[in-house]
Amino acid sequence: MKQIALITGASRGLGAALALTLAPKYHIFAVARTVGGLEELDDQIKARGGEASLAPMDVTDRDAMAYMCRSIYDRFGGVAVWLHTAIHAAPLTPADHLDQKDWDKSMATNINALGHLVPFVAPLLGAEGQAVFFDDPRGGEKFYGHYGTTKAAQIALARSWQAETVKVGPKVQILEPAPMPTHTRARFHPGEDKTLLANPLDEAARLVALAGL
Repeated sequence: MKQIALITGASRGLGAALALTLAPKYHIFAVARTVGGLEELDDQIKARGGEASLAPMDVTDRDAMAYMCRSIYDRFGGVAVWLHTAIHAAPLTPADHLDQKDWDKSMATNINALGHLVPFVAPLLGAEGQAVFFDDPRGGEKFYGHYGTTKAAQIALARSWQAETVKVGPKVQILEPAPMPTHTRARFHPGEDKTLLANPLDEAARLVALAGL
């Protein structure tokens, strides 16, 4: 059987593009809240001759993530690579107008989820696996209070894990994607010319090659 690529946030955008790019080589274990998006991804993977397991779950649900990781261990024994793309992109707003609901959701998805995912997924990766995170440095930029702050904190945790595992594994990589016409970016730049942005599949192929997957 093919090695397993676990992708959290796989139903659209970069996560879906990474799943399609990796599908010829890996069995894709796709995690996302959107059932329809996962089913569409599954159809596209099958059309390319690949296989996927779908997990319509919310990464912020600690118990669900614990159950998922245990199920992966029981069925597959582990994963070769974990790519984390799940994110909440709250609307741009001044710092003194932060919406509490968006702040809480940003914290839950962008920071708190990683606080349980790293401990849960690390044993599945072992010493030989790889974890890949994707930076989008907006911390400190005006109007990016929700997203920039929580995304920066997410990457800070990833960098700590990266520094801790240099000699013992798993390998932790942090890559910075080029701007793409994703749902997340559209929330920040709704009127921009999308023809100037990178094609998600092309960018996914570049990132996969850069990661050596």
